[in-house]
Amino acid sequence: MRLRSWLVSGYGREKGNVLKKPDSRWLVDDRGMLAASDKREKNLIQCGVGAGVPDGMNKSVCKSGEGGMEMDDNLLWVYEQRCKMAVASLQKNGFDAVYCKRREDACRNIIDEARKARTIGFGGSMTVRELQLEPELEQLGVELLQHNKPGLSSEEKLSIRRRQLTCDLFLTGSNAVTLNGQLVNVDGVGNRVGAMMFGPKQVIVVMGRNKIVEDVHAAIKRIKAVAAPANARRLNLKLPCAVTGQCSECQSPERICRATVILDKKPSQANIRVLIINDDLGY
Repeated sequence: MRLRSWLVSGYGREKGNVLKKPDSRWLVDDRGMLAASDKREKNLIQCGVGAGVPDGMNKSVCKSGEGGMEMDDNLLWVYEQRCKMAVASLQKNGFDAVYCKRREDACRNIIDEARKARTIGFGGSMTVRELQLEPELEQLGVELLQHNKPGLSSEEKLSIRRRQLTCDLFLTGSNAVTLNGQLVNVDGVGNRVGAMMFGPKQVIVVMGRNKIVEDVHAAIKRIKAVAAPANARRLNLKLPCAVTGQCSECQSPERICRATVILDKKPSQANIRVLIINDDLGY
């Protein structure tokens, strides 16, 4: 793949919101995919893995704001188009897909659906966790089925996972979504992908723009390169990827990449709503 260098101006979170090196060298491939030349400067832009910057775009991709960095309006527009393209493809494939401009829009959608439920299962998604929905859900008086709560025994976790398969509302993320509208996930236990396909009365899959990829091949590559190592480290698993940050197709008994599920279309008996947020969320 041919790479060409580009100077990109950026801003940080330090005092004055200006990095010591405001002009940093980045590499841009033929498709306009941006990659930092220095990993220490990855906070220069908050664009997710595989962020694309078309030729001719304003090269100052981030600007400072009171809450930290804000994305340049031109790049934000590009991501909005990608999100809407994925949503349109998902709808063609039978999913109830919704574009959410902000995190708050997704939260409102989920809370409205939660009011109809008595039991709500959680698939263990970092994206759902980052939305910080639990306090408001608890106020609704619904039963929350969380298998990752501290202090649970292995038997208790397994029991909760089984109950999630028949809950009223199942909340989860997705490792990736293609621009053709396919949901791609790799699971270790299988409860998450199992509940996504069949069982719960309603499933809501929520994800950020950083999960959007070109095709299934790119989705698998993203999962092995980003999601799996990050989750292995988060869960304190003794896996090679938790040490190196790279997949080695290990044979470890703790391996979390065991079941690869691609939803080309919405399963016929499932009610799946997909919320795509124009923000970076989860792994």
